Amino acid sequence: MPSAMDSSRRLKERSKNNKKIRFRKWLSFSKRLRNITEYRQIKTIRKMKKMRLMSLSLMAALAIAPAFTASAQCKKAESSYCKKNTDACCKDAKQEGVYTQDYSNDPKLVKAAQKWYKKGKWRNGFKKADAHSSVNLVDFYLQYQKNPEQWKALFDFIAKTDLLAIPGGKHPIPGSNLTISVEDSKNDPLEKRGSESHYHHIDFQYVVKGVERFGVIDHLTSKPNCKYRPDVIHYDYDKSRARFYDSTPDKFFIFFPGDWHIAKIANDTDNQDIRVIVIKVDYKD
Repeated sequence: MPSAMDSSRRLKERSKNNKKIRFRKWLSFSKRLRNITEYRQIKTIRKMKKMRLMSLSLMAALAIAPAFTASAQCKKAESSYCKKNTDACCKDAKQEGVYTQDYSNDPKLVKAAQKWYKKGKWRNGFKKADAHSSVNLVDFYLQYQKNPEQWKALFDFIAKTDLLAIPGGKHPIPGSNLTISVEDSKNDPLEKRGSESHYHHIDFQYVVKGVERFGVIDHLTSKPNCKYRPDVIHYDYDKSRARFYDSTPDKFFIFFPGDWHIAKIANDTDNQDIRVIVIKVDYKD
């Protein structure tokens, strides 16, 4: 039989082992607790960094917003804001000028218009020419969506018609209420040509023979010099602020209400004879 001394020793060893087990459990729990605490601290730090970045982004956006808004206002045609303010953005706008409707405050729309143009469904079989770089593609995109019947009829007609052989004068475009004006004409010196814009129609102009020079005038430095009459208004303008483009048979021009333009300006060559196709498309608000 075990003696009392053996029993006492076993009790002491058991107690010692129990203490070791409890210590190990405590140590394991302590490590887990420390890991949890560290994890929470890391998570809190990351959250604070994220919030700080969001705060900085918001501050930057708030700082940029007034300047962006002012810049957009400055670029609007006939902007009263630009005439009343002399901050940096308006000075830049006045230096650059305003020549067409501005859509820079809607980049998604601009991207959609560019994508639509590149796909070329608008061509309806017409491959003789592309839009000149001065054409406002957003206006083109929006007006085509609002008035597809006329635009489809226009491109279908000029795609299937020999525009050099067709007699001069006006001809109806089948399947629409459009009229094509075939003009055999001559360019004149700039001084003899008038500027114009239209409120209710869009000028589609395509030079199929020769070189016609077009001018586009700055809205900020131009003023109407007559009353609006169906469907045209003319302007006094600063010639030094006008932009000029030569049209050839591989490009067509489209002048929307926001494009104040001059047509049939003499080019730099000795030949001023041209044949130009003009089609007035309804403008849809």
